[in-house]
Amino acid sequence: MLTKEKNDLLTQTGPERPMGKMFRFFWQPALLSRELPEPDCPPKRVRILNTDMVAIRDTSGRAQLITPTCPHRGANLFFGRVEEGGIRCAYHGWKFDVDGNCLDIPTLPDNGQREKMCKKIKLETYPTREAGGFIWVYLGPKELMPELPDFEFTALPSDQVYVSKKLQYSNWAQACEGALDTAHFSFLHMPLVDGKINFGKDQFVAESSADERRLGWIRNDGSPRFSITKHETGLVIGGARYADEGDTYWRISQFLMPNHGLAPNAFPGENMHGQCWVPIDDETCWIFNYTWNPERKLSEDEVSRFQKGASIHAETDEDYRPIRNINNDFMIDREEQRTKTYTGIKGVSEQDAAIQESMGPIVDRTKEHLNSSDLGVVQFRRYILDAVLAFDNEGLLPSAHSHAGLYRLRSGSHVCSDKIPFEEVMNERFGHRLALAPGGTDTSALTPAKTA
Repeated sequence: MLTKEKNDLLTQTGPERPMGKMFRFFWQPALLSRELPEPDCPPKRVRILNTDMVAIRDTSGRAQLITPTCPHRGANLFFGRVEEGGIRCAYHGWKFDVDGNCLDIPTLPDNGQREKMCKKIKLETYPTREAGGFIWVYLGPKELMPELPDFEFTALPSDQVYVSKKLQYSNWAQACEGALDTAHFSFLHMPLVDGKINFGKDQFVAESSADERRLGWIRNDGSPRFSITKHETGLVIGGARYADEGDTYWRISQFLMPNHGLAPNAFPGENMHGQCWVPIDDETCWIFNYTWNPERKLSEDEVSRFQKGASIHAETDEDYRPIRNINNDFMIDREEQRTKTYTGIKGVSEQDAAIQESMGPIVDRTKEHLNSSDLGVVQFRRYILDAVLAFDNEGLLPSAHSHAGLYRLRSGSHVCSDKIPFEEVMNERFGHRLALAPGGTDTSALTPAKTA
């Protein structure tokens, strides 16, 4: 459990709170690239980290996040007209380009006053980058702006990547913790056998396919053993379950600072998945999802299934609100729950959301009763709380802030002898003790950066 003070430290991301301040030193996904589908398309409202912005794509195709407030009289630029290299306020026609330069003030005479006034006016903009199907924004001090994190999926052709997002009515941290908790896979996402979730190897006959075999291992062993390696970017979390006789089934995930996670499902050659939990405020967050395959294009069937809500992706409406949500009890089917699936809720993403939102917007961690199956969650809390305290007390930022290549990591599954230690498992599965992907930064002696 956590004290109330540490729970507040973990969950509060307002601009004056330590976690909120630290988050602002890291690039955050702000929206999907396809939300601004073409040059001079309508602007989009964006709110993350308690900050309201407007996203535009200008005539050249460049995406940019800007303040919503027109410096003339404070009108909201969301209602503005995107045109010819900029956005024009709907109130009095003041026009700005994506760098915040004032291009036109039609309410002044065109006798030199207009040009003189334009030079004095500057619209606030936020550093913006586009990569991997996301539009990213940086909200911290510009003099300490890092490079965009070099995730593997951001360097691949677009046909090898699929991205999505969904709205979640919970604090970012409990959504993150849900993803790092591999123990719940034996329950929350489990189909039933003869109406029962069976434990014990004598109660489940594995099929020949990889999916059925690993499903059986997860079903039969509900108490994974954890091995966790701390590194400069976060944590490698290995959850070991009994597999066939003499073997261990490893599900290996990554937590990457400050709010990314890589899922533990993939065997070699399979699609990889990751998520980023971006606070909107302390009680809601956007979950940005990314699926990629470094070896091949995603098939039309795979993309179609992701669009309909397969794997980590949710079925959403046009505003990225899940169709199955807390307001309709996630369309839970009690007969389905009794006979076919553990929850009776359709969709892995929706099953996660149902439980995470059921805790309330901010779970009270002072009342928890943790056990060995929660070790990954415990280590996540220690890691990020240590980081935010070092930032708040000493002005130190994690090493990953200044080393984009540290983010080029992988996660996945592996089956091997039960006599192999975790570090050897990592080398056998990934060829590197931390699952470094080709092109990543390999170092273990980086020093934290000072904020001042």
